[in-house]
Amino acid sequence: MISNSAKYALIAVLYLAANSSEENKILAKDLSEQTGVPKAYLSKLMQELTRENLISSTRGPNGGFYMTKEECNRFLIDIITAIDGGYRLETCVLSLHKCDAKHPCPLHNLFSDSKNDFVKRLKETRIQDLVQDIKLGNSFLSI
Repeated sequence: MISNSAKYALIAVLYLAANSSEENKILAKDLSEQTGVPKAYLSKLMQELTRENLISSTRGPNGGFYMTKEECNRFLIDIITAIDGGYRLETCVLSLHKCDAKHPCPLHNLFSDSKNDFVKRLKETRIQDLVQDIKLGNSFLSI
């Protein structure tokens, strides 16, 4: 449904949203250590998210990555779409190119409603919603 890159981006974004601010920027090196994502790989993801205005970054001695309140109010679908494109959420569970509603693969009908519900929730859930759950102890982001 979503790529490893999108999963890593979500983890990094949630970490930034919970732990950074314009006054408390996080270096790529530190973000890599905290998330377990290799620094070079993470840096490419962060560049793409910055380019899409989903996170903020500053260069220089006091530089690093951070998220504004506005960015924390973005939806999860925005992160996934920035990394994977929109097509990935609509692809076949078995990755069969010819699978669709008219010509379903063996798992198509089994997962169709679940996939639709998952995408709907990604479109409705804001980054800040998940950060709030983390801060309240209702969920965790332990790497």
